Amino acid sequence: MRGGAFVPMMTLCLLLCGCGGAEKTAPDLLERYRTMSGCTMEAEVSCDWEGLPWSAGMRCDYVPEGESTIELLSPETLAGVTVVLEEDTWYLRVGEKTLDAGSVSPEKISPAACLPRMMHALRNGWLLEENEESWQGVACRRVAVDQSGEQGTILTTLWLRQEDGTPLRGEIAVDGERVLTAEFTSFAFCDTIPEAASAPQ
Repeated sequence: MRGGAFVPMMTLCLLLCGCGGAEKTAPDLLERYRTMSGCTMEAEVSCDWEGLPWSAGMRCDYVPEGESTIELLSPETLAGVTVVLEEDTWYLRVGEKTLDAGSVSPEKISPAACLPRMMHALRNGWLLEENEESWQGVACRRVAVDQSGEQGTILTTLWLRQEDGTPLRGEIAVDGERVLTAEFTSFAFCDTIPEAASAPQ
């Protein structure tokens, strides 16, 4: 009798353990962004608006519905410049001075605002599509969300690691034209997980 009872118990344990390995869907991953208190991230942001390529390394402390701060890390000529964003109003802060930083589309999408806009899209955008797609050999969930404005169609696409939901890559397109790209090098939810490198080793 003991031997007969042992086999079903082992089977049950294996079944229960296997439940934790289920792949996360886009709604599962997006829920973490909708409920987070904030995050920190670093990325290489590039822009090719109207044939004028530009790129910079950025570090962002993102606070939902609050003030987010972006520090430019590279190139050397921009290192130390700080961008502050609060809701839909943003400006460059250099010491005690504030400057209008301009934009790269009719929807006022600036490279400096790229990372906060991507987080805002994950939290508030309309999920259009999702699929499994590897990026640089890392299993990801690719999600495309719509944040269209009055003057154009804005589509934000991110590749989120299937393992923990952190982003590897992001793109923002306006009216079908990709204007901004972010290659994430680090990412951490402030209240849920320790810092994790987003780029594969």
